[in-house]
Amino acid sequence: MRTLYLLSVWTHILAVAVWLGGMVFLVLVLVPVMRRAEYRGHASGLIHWTGQRFRWIGWVCLTLLILTGMFNLAYRGYGWAALWDGSLWRGSFGQILGLKLLLVAVILVLSAVHDFIVGPQAAALTARDPADESALRMRRAASWFGRVNLLLAVVGNAIGMGCAAKNTAKLPLDSVVWYRVYTHPT
Repeated sequence: MRTLYLLSVWTHILAVAVWLGGMVFLVLVLVPVMRRAEYRGHASGLIHWTGQRFRWIGWVCLTLLILTGMFNLAYRGYGWAALWDGSLWRGSFGQILGLKLLLVAVILVLSAVHDFIVGPQAAALTARDPADESALRMRRAASWFGRVNLLLAVVGNAIGMGCAAKNTAKLPLDSVVWYRVYTHPT
């Protein structure tokens, strides 16, 4: 079971890295490059198709994060009963976890709105007339949804690291040693 848990933690961290890294690339690399004058003719198409490709990857990562997060909690001794009777939310670990899960819910809603409403509308309006005011407004909205989601993801990741640090006492000793070796290499 320990090996399965470590595989789940590794998958959780990899999913965060791919999802967060992809968003950082889009926001800090692709979009600014596409704003350069020499790329403006290709910008909307490239951003649209890159976003289409990353949407699939992003939702796979979010699904993996939810599934591995549930498994990791179960391994640490928190089942559905702890969720419903309120014992999961007691103490600093539960409060930090609650904040993280609230952020995850907001991120899921914002991602869905961006990926399935605002982004497609921006692409359709831009395809018809890139200079149209409504197309510009929708592109700005899509851009802000992406930025806010990136900020929330970074904050959620930091909170998730706080959850892991707060709850090492519930892990078997060998997992605590493994965690401390890789997070506190002194």
